[in-house]
Amino acid sequence: MHQPSIADFEAAAASVLARLPEAFRQPLADVVLRIEEFATAEQLHGVGIADRWELTGLYEGVALTERSQWDSDGLPPVITLFRRPLLAEMEETGVSFAALIRHVVIHEAGHHFGLSDDDMHALEESVAD
Repeated sequence: MHQPSIADFEAAAASVLARLPEAFRQPLADVVLRIEEFATAEQLHGVGIADRWELTGLYEGVALTERSQWDSDGLPPVITLFRRPLLAEMEETGVSFAALIRHVVIHEAGHHFGLSDDDMHALEESVAD
């Protein structure tokens, strides 16, 4: 079995976003989706994780619930999926590629909305295959 490529990750993540309810899709339209092999040292430090194999996804930006009218429209928020740690988690847990990508994309998108873990879980269930 071949390992999913960066293009496979991009397609799977885009598919998850496309299946979200409209109320979530529209505010996520400006969020940049990136696929990287691993998190950078700065990204790991920013979330207090030492092992680069432990971070599978990251939201970088200001949550909609924390924005004020004074926030400038500078850099867009970014959701990054980290390919190698995700592949390792898939192998270790036996979770399907689609299910794992759905879980991580929705979790990171949830940070954009300031959602609780319970809200993220409900949203994930709403787009399950």
